[in-house]
Amino acid sequence: MYFGIEDEKLSDLGGIYTAKEISQQPKTWLKTYNIINENKKSIKKFLNDKVKSDTKIILTGAGTSAYVGDTVELYLKNKLNIEVQSVATTDLVSNPEYYIKKDIKTLLISFARSGNSPESIGVYDLFQENIKDISQLVITCNREGELAKKASQSKNSLCLLMPEESNDKGFAMTSSFSCMMLALILIFDIDNIDNNKTYLDIIVSNGGNIIENKWKEILSLVDYNCDRVVYLGSGILKGLSKEMALKNLELTSGRVETIWESVLGFRHGPKSIINDNTLVIVMNSMNKYTNLYDMDLMKEIYSDSGNHKLCAVTYGKYKDMTKFCNKHIEINGEPIPEIYCVFSFMLIGQIFGFLNSLRVNISPDNPRIDGTVNRVVKGVNIYNYKSV
Repeated sequence: MYFGIEDEKLSDLGGIYTAKEISQQPKTWLKTYNIINENKKSIKKFLNDKVKSDTKIILTGAGTSAYVGDTVELYLKNKLNIEVQSVATTDLVSNPEYYIKKDIKTLLISFARSGNSPESIGVYDLFQENIKDISQLVITCNREGELAKKASQSKNSLCLLMPEESNDKGFAMTSSFSCMMLALILIFDIDNIDNNKTYLDIIVSNGGNIIENKWKEILSLVDYNCDRVVYLGSGILKGLSKEMALKNLELTSGRVETIWESVLGFRHGPKSIINDNTLVIVMNSMNKYTNLYDMDLMKEIYSDSGNHKLCAVTYGKYKDMTKFCNKHIEINGEPIPEIYCVFSFMLIGQIFGFLNSLRVNISPDNPRIDGTVNRVVKGVNIYNYKSV
């Protein structure tokens, strides 16, 4: 049983894979930690050799894989104090002249569930061929994927394979997203891998509690029956808001219009989306300064006229939160850095998207039965950059 629904019924509804893959994540996080820990010597050597003060790091992927980079970009910039840029493969492959600098030492970090998306393979080759001092780190969930094969055969690349079960069978990326994100966080704090096990144990415990107990609170959001949803977040939570919006849009096959925005950016036009059938979900920052802006916007939205709904998601206790929203989902975990809190926020968004999919009679495992949107993108031509 997942989220109060028997396995047999979930199979009939076409949602058993997605339900399992959301729910397996605490276990796959432990496996991901073990993979990084077992490879720490090769990771340390790779980072020591490839990452210098003049290195430019580009985080890349397509769709959800791109949002891994968008979520961790600010964290990585702050930690490494070098240039870090998150750019989707879909932008790199179509407009390489804006991103490829042949004389700048570059580390390209690719995230890929299947490793078979045309753009992911195209970008790997594009950077190999057009940058003098290029290194590549591939984090993927499919050992049989083309990207994993290329990286494993290259002297300037390191390929790290995520747990086999993170290669989600369902349409939407769930455990693949979180495992690749966790891997990157651990990789770039590899010297503290033992100490960070404490944080891992906390997010595993939090995750289990959300999956087993919080789904009823999340279901109450679904029961609002809104046909518009907005995800808002600041800093790293802005990056995560992109992924949460995509999950709900994908899993409902577009039946529920879903957008994302930064907390302060929302007032500057995007707030126009709010009508009487809109749910706004604000992922509250753990930074006290940043959260002042979160609270200001929540008070504004809550006091606006109309029948829209407002949900606050917080990690830890926030005083008087219920005065300024219709629903408050509180994650009561031990103190951890905000980058690790992302995993709890993420689970809430994934479960919401899954349950919302069932509400609008869409099969979560294959939302687009007409084949117009695919689990692995098809039909993309990759052209020779030098020949144009």
